[in-house]
Amino acid sequence: MSVTDSRKAESEEPPGKQRTDRPRWTVALIANVKEESHLPEGAPPDAGAEFDRPITIQSILRAFEAGGHKAVFIPANRKLSHTLQEIRPDICFNIAEMASGDGREAQVPALLEMLGIPYTASRVVANAISLEKTLTKRLWRDAGLPVVPFQEFSQGDEKLRPGLKYPLFVKPTREGTGMGVGLEAVVNSEEQLRKRVDWVIQTYRQPALVECFLPGREFTVGQFGRPGFAAFSRRPQLYAPDGFHRLPILEIESRRSVTPGVYGYKAKSKDMFEHGAPGYLCPADIDSKLADTLRRLALRAHRAIGALDVSRIDFRLDAEGNPYLLEINTLPGLNPEISDMCIMAKAEGLSYDDMILEILDLGAERFGLLSPL
Repeated sequence: MSVTDSRKAESEEPPGKQRTDRPRWTVALIANVKEESHLPEGAPPDAGAEFDRPITIQSILRAFEAGGHKAVFIPANRKLSHTLQEIRPDICFNIAEMASGDGREAQVPALLEMLGIPYTASRVVANAISLEKTLTKRLWRDAGLPVVPFQEFSQGDEKLRPGLKYPLFVKPTREGTGMGVGLEAVVNSEEQLRKRVDWVIQTYRQPALVECFLPGREFTVGQFGRPGFAAFSRRPQLYAPDGFHRLPILEIESRRSVTPGVYGYKAKSKDMFEHGAPGYLCPADIDSKLADTLRRLALRAHRAIGALDVSRIDFRLDAEGNPYLLEINTLPGLNPEISDMCIMAKAEGLSYDDMILEILDLGAERFGLLSPL
């Protein structure tokens, strides 16, 4: 059989079969591990909520090995630069959140750029933007994407803009994983607003983002891919003509959670079936029109901030059922048991290892480590 015939046969393989003729690399996983990573003095009580559990580290390393690669774990600590230069991996799989500093999720990509080491997921600027919720919303608003009226409070005594009507929602500008978010985040008066804004500024040492509270259903949309990548993929059948794979939409049902109606830190910290955890409904029970709208907006939101390869975008509906963008995660959680992306993948029958290896290969192709199959 000729090479042309062989590749034609591969493209006609059933969906469950994947290409296996791949290069082998030394792949370094870079992450912060819960209860092992250093936190700055005076950190808020939920600091480190975004750090990864050991099961996530172990599962990702096993996925690398399943793909034939040499797997190495490198903690995202102050020795990172030295360790990288010692090991000199072929590529890094970055999920590091880091502990402090503006744009902290951009710190590892910036270091890897400086050292000339390939890595996965979004680059420096997009990772910095995605953590800065106010800036993200400004970019989305300028791109014509639906965001509710919002305002950033840096001092706490700023005059509330006329377009902001109670109830309002208050959260830290530069945190994730529901940090600083609970039932108290919903405020219904000037007094409650000022008290909550001051608490956020003092506790997290950063501005507070205030926006109109949306009372409707909450969804999250996961996607990975890039135009043209299917030609390099182990599973080319995953990708739509635009180069992206959309995972099934997940609905977060938080009415019965420990923080009813609010998907905050306490709810997110619960294991999936633990008492007080929200419901994770996937695929979400929604009509095709809403599903198409969410997926279309998710891709536009991804592109508007310059995200690459993988992202997860959160939405909430207003009282009339119209969707609004909440935030984007360019480093979505990958805990195989409880992370939203993994719940979505499982719902469609995509194995954890395959999703991890697709994200790895997306980064590798971007740096010229893969050839078309």
